[in-house]
Amino acid sequence: MSMSRATTRSRAGSMRNGYEQLDLEAQISHLSDESGSEQLDEYFQRNQPVPMNSKLPAHELVYSITTSGTENEYIHIDDKKFLKDDLLKAFGGNLNPGYAERPAYKFGNPAPLGLSAFALTTFVLSLINVQARGVTTPNIVTGLAFFYGGVVQLLAGMWELAVGNAFGGTALSSYGGFWLSFGAIYVESFGIASAYKTTEELENAVGFYLLGWAIFTGGLTLLTMKSTLAFFLVFFDLTITFILLAAGKLAMNVNCTKAGGVTGVICAFLAWYCAYAGLSNQHNSYIVAKAIPLPQNIFGGKKKQ
Repeated sequence: MSMSRATTRSRAGSMRNGYEQLDLEAQISHLSDESGSEQLDEYFQRNQPVPMNSKLPAHELVYSITTSGTENEYIHIDDKKFLKDDLLKAFGGNLNPGYAERPAYKFGNPAPLGLSAFALTTFVLSLINVQARGVTTPNIVTGLAFFYGGVVQLLAGMWELAVGNAFGGTALSSYGGFWLSFGAIYVESFGIASAYKTTEELENAVGFYLLGWAIFTGGLTLLTMKSTLAFFLVFFDLTITFILLAAGKLAMNVNCTKAGGVTGVICAFLAWYCAYAGLSNQHNSYIVAKAIPLPQNIFGGKKKQ
């Protein structure tokens, strides 16, 4: 098996001299099939390590990056082997809008769990919003909202933070909180719904609530615009869903709510797809999800070299 080697300048001696490792993102981006050793040498000459605290822990240094396979489809980072596709920028399966870094703690990937909890709860509520089979009472979602979409997703978000994924932790924890707070609306002991004197006042209040979540989700969508298609579509579609549902409540328009239910069903399947992407690989499935990267210079910015 042929192997092309690209060894970084940050070997053991570099820690003694107070140098940090080269940017892992830039290293991986240059490990393409067209990148020969001469190109890599030129890259390392242009990007020398910069001085920093000499007490940098040894486990944070990357000593070597190599590729192997008939089409260089594998990347070896020190003693660990990854499929190149698994290190693609913002692959939806790990809910990370940047290159995945090695976690400081030995955790499994919590993203599929959180995505699955979000997807199932969203799917059921969205079918009710569409009024499928004549079902209009959303109380069946309460249990899902508290335990699966709520507690389980919140835990997945905390585990994302533990492995160093701030985006995944923020997203999953926030939507876990969303489902917990949404479920509370339908529990009489919380006194939320009964606090409003008229149905119109309650609908407007829920509309404000959903509008706030639309704004938050729109912000997260902006952070996925250089990621992959499925990853971006989850948050884009969810933003549209929140806007439609908020409009349906504020205008008391059933058609807007039904439209939000349709986009919500689509969002659920997109989230399930990303969860599947985080679980499937060539060792456990004949069908492995493929990442479709979004253009990196869609707004006319200079493409990163």
